[in-house]
Amino acid sequence: MNYILFDGTVRASLLPLTYTRPVADLRVGILTIREKWEQYLGFTTTTLTEDYLEEKFPMVEMEQNILINASFLPTKNLAEIISELSQNQAVFKGEEVIAFYTNDTQDEVNFDSYKIIEFTEDVIQIKNTWDIFSFNDAAIKADFEIITEGRKSQPIPKDVHVINKENIFIEEGAEVLYSSLNASSGPIYIGKNASIMEGSLIRGPFSLGEESTIKMGAKIYGATTIGPYCKVGGEVNNSVIFGYSNKGHEGFLGNSVLGEWCNIGADSNNSNLKNNYDEVRLWSYETHNFAKTGLQFCGLIMGDHSKCAINTMFNTGTVVGVSANIYGSNFPRNFVPSFSWGGSAGYSTYQINKALETAKLVFKRRDLDFDEKEQKILEHIFESTKKYRNF
Repeated sequence: MNYILFDGTVRASLLPLTYTRPVADLRVGILTIREKWEQYLGFTTTTLTEDYLEEKFPMVEMEQNILINASFLPTKNLAEIISELSQNQAVFKGEEVIAFYTNDTQDEVNFDSYKIIEFTEDVIQIKNTWDIFSFNDAAIKADFEIITEGRKSQPIPKDVHVINKENIFIEEGAEVLYSSLNASSGPIYIGKNASIMEGSLIRGPFSLGEESTIKMGAKIYGATTIGPYCKVGGEVNNSVIFGYSNKGHEGFLGNSVLGEWCNIGADSNNSNLKNNYDEVRLWSYETHNFAKTGLQFCGLIMGDHSKCAINTMFNTGTVVGVSANIYGSNFPRNFVPSFSWGGSAGYSTYQINKALETAKLVFKRRDLDFDEKEQKILEHIFESTKKYRNF
């Protein structure tokens, strides 16, 4: 069967993280949503997403297809039901479609003609940016179970202090030196060729991606995910860093999500709790206003390619778009549009030619090619986000 993951109705509420990727490629837990579905289904997937992303994330359509709403995280039972779908069948959770069968001759889908299978079990749906860290605890635990099933961890070094070692899994090539791993509250997963430097204190649930590094003396609280090819130091609590991003120095990051190719300057901090303990509001790209989150703890949401200088202070519930460059004293505003250059003293536009030059250099440091597909995506985002840059 051919499986296609589609963005669904929530893409706009997941901006700025979905400016640069389909919903399927958001990371929550150890794996991206796409990787989770492929683990459960046993098949590779392609994507139905925005036109400007299609060159990088193409869709493959065959005679028989099952389309899956990528905002839903898979479970074993849900994946089994979806894998058995046949013509004119669809799976729903309430009013929201989870998956449906289609063929390449269908011009449109009318669910009135479908047999509806109601999925009654609990299932996680990622509807908002803050859901990524809010559901990260459950997602790490589910991913850990499926990744480690029937496998044996590399041995834990004798000089590492461990609690509940049965809940710790170390992949081949990973190195842990003179640190503390406490998996009593949830599993700890250490990816291939990852490194935890000496003096680090880590509580689960926690995931460290392939080739990533936790720097000396770091303090990491669950539920936290560090994606592949990252460098992280200082204090981190209940946050998700997608990959290829750095927070390499002292400073606090809490209840936050960072995209790819981000850099947090030394001694930068974010607030995750308002002084009056009130509910946090977060910028909404749907309403073009600040929306209620229902959360008391909510920190920083930062889109891909954005960076901040040393000693940057982010207020509670700050949203930073794609390819912003933030510096200066005092708090920047709670919504920093994509391609902004500046801080609390004011902003100018980070011109696209300069942003592309930086992206090329950052990719080169990782021995990767910033190709034409990547360039076109950033150029599209630059044009489509002009309306927010009223400098």
